[in-house]
Amino acid sequence: MRRAVREVRVRRAVREVRVRRAVREVRVSTAEAATAPPAAATAVMRAEHVTKEFGGLVAVNDVSLDVPQHSIVSLIGPNGAGKTTLFNMLTGLYKPTSGRIVLRDRDITRARPDIITGLGVARTFQNIRLFGAMTALENVMIGRHARMHAGLFGSIFKPPWVRREEGAVRERSRELLAYVGLRENAFDQLASHLSYGDQRRVEIARALASEPALLLLDEPTAGMNPQESAALTVFMRKLRDELELTILLIEHDMKVVMDVSERVTVLDHGEKIAEGVPAEVRADARVIEAYLGKQD
Repeated sequence: MRRAVREVRVRRAVREVRVRRAVREVRVSTAEAATAPPAAATAVMRAEHVTKEFGGLVAVNDVSLDVPQHSIVSLIGPNGAGKTTLFNMLTGLYKPTSGRIVLRDRDITRARPDIITGLGVARTFQNIRLFGAMTALENVMIGRHARMHAGLFGSIFKPPWVRREEGAVRERSRELLAYVGLRENAFDQLASHLSYGDQRRVEIARALASEPALLLLDEPTAGMNPQESAALTVFMRKLRDELELTILLIEHDMKVVMDVSERVTVLDHGEKIAEGVPAEVRADARVIEAYLGKQD
């Protein structure tokens, strides 16, 4: 039994060392990019000729995508176009069949999701994925795990420095919940008891807890009324400007896309059919055909 526990601790320690080493490397490359000429820091993330096949089904086919630093980029297309599949590859949930994904200057094509999170990428999901039996505050604290240092030993024995770290995480999580607009009396409510809009706020706060440089939002306005969607549009700009984030979102609400995006990429049947500023994309004949169909 003791031997098994030691082996678990060793594996956990090795994994944490690898994550911290990867984070240090990307921080070094980020610092170098800050002192380089402006052209060297154009894209936070790039997907280069990425393809994903599931058996005989090609879900994403030879798609390339650049996400410029401190921009808001929208990924749009009809249902089944491959948008979420691309998101899943960018965050490590799926591995591309071919092509590669680069974060800054680091190839993360085969990296695990926890490594990618540690490097500064966070996301929300199309279908909200909170822990319903945990409070809003506890859900956000989980998102902070990538920046904690306790490890297995510290989590079991709770030395003073671990208790201080947990206290700081709790306080930071409360600040993030307030920042996204959740009422203070809802902080300690179970996530499953919150309204749909409040659950969205908690999910965004959980993503922010990992201190990302790149935030991926999968249909953030789904289920919202026009007033709530407009408020979220303003909030996305606030996130970009105040927290210096880069945002990539999947969105079906074209008013939100046109209002908030600096760049739009359009997928249809797994292929990129258009890309550019919102006004250009909106007038593209292929985009109109993808959404409205082709006249006989």
